[in-house]
This record gives sequence, C-alpha cells and structure tokens, in this order.
Amino acid sequence: MTTMVAERDRVLDALGAVRDPELDEPITTLGFVSTCVVSAAGDVVVRLRLPTYFCAPNFAFLMVADAYDVVSALPAVRSVDVALEDHFAAAQINAGVALRAGFVASFDGEATAELDELRRTFVAKAVLAGTDQVCRPLVASGIDPAGVARLTIADVPPSPELDRLVRRRAELGLPVGPDAPLLVDVGTGAAIAGAAAARHLGLARLTRTGIEANTGICRGMLKHRYAESGAGEEEQG
Repeated sequence: MTTMVAERDRVLDALGAVRDPELDEPITTLGFVSTCVVSAAGDVVVRLRLPTYFCAPNFAFLMVADAYDVVSALPAVRSVDVALEDHFAAAQINAGVALRAGFVASFDGEATAELDELRRTFVAKAVLAGTDQVCRPLVASGIDPAGVARLTIADVPPSPELDRLVRRRAELGLPVGPDAPLLVDVGTGAAIAGAAAARHLGLARLTRTGIEANTGICRGMLKHRYAESGAGEEEQG
C-alpha cells in the first residue's frame, strides 16, 4: 500500500467517527463522503453530499463541522478543506465551518442558538435505539421487561451493540459502570423499574424503528440522486 493510499484510508477512518445526528450512522457508510483526496504534503480535501438539496441545514452544519474537526486533529495534516456540495445552504455552511464561526454566526439573523441541545437530543434517541438493540434479544430469550430492568450492564453478554450503547450513554453523562442499571431514563439517568420497564422498552423499540426507517429512506434518496458510490462506502459499508 502506498503512503498516499494509506493516508487517505486514515482520513476515511477518521471520518467514520462522524455520524449523521438523526440517523446515528457514520457518514462514510451512508455514502455522504463523495470524495476524499490527500496530497503527499498532507493537504486534505473532502467533499460531502446529502440525499436532498433541502436537507436540514442544522444537521448538515453538524456533519461538516465534525468532519472538519476530526480531519484537522490527525497528525501530519497540513491543511483541511471540507465542504458540502449540492445543498441550498452550502455557501453559508462551508464559510462558517472554514472560519470556525459557529452555527449562529454562520446563519446570522436566522439562527438563534448553537446546536449543542440538538446534538444532545439525537444522542438521547441513539441511546434509546441502542437500548432496543441490546434488550430485544434478552426479551426474545424469555426475560420479561421487569427482569430486564433488574439487569446491570455487567449482566449483559459483551457485544458491539452494548459497547456502542455504553459510549452513547457516556456522551450524555448517564451511568456506564458495570453496576449501572441496563435501563435508565435518558434525561435523568435514574433507573427504570417495575411497570415503567415495559413502556421504556416500547419507546426504545419505536425509536429504533423510526431511525432505521429514516435511514432506509435516506439511502434510497441518495442512490437516486447520485449513481456512484461515495468515497470509502464500499470498503466500510
């Protein structure tokens, strides 16, 4: 493998940590990275694309800004050029990210708050969806909701799904230690118990179903809009 190919792969690996906030899936596997070019001198050019021209600008801003941040943090990167293409707010988003201006300044007179609360809202949904991924097999094995509520994180067999759930919970400051309850309120971190367990698991399942449905719609729209695969999509998808 040549040095430049290795460096491009390293950049794509870093971009794999950037997730669509609504879908909670990497922008690489979603096909949102259209091109990724790395020069021998360490100059990186990344172009992003989305399923429609009118995708929500706040979601788009988060992804472009996160992509800029993860690539900029890589060693031996001399310059970073990350830009969104084919989007109605691309000029404002790209200029704001390049200047590190923040969402409000980038959409002066239109935006009234930064996107921290929006990000938290979608991480909370990811925690619920992850709870369903981890708990649905437990229920299928014969454990009733009240029994699931009595489990701790240490009681659940290790899995990538459990690891992902723990990471998402940590992002919200929710309990993540081995003795932490498996079911917790995403707002307060309090343990879910008793009759509330069935309702919580139902909400988790509904949340995961909604995210997966939206993901399927977005994948279909992107494939309809762009016939070619995104950079790194085949390798990571």
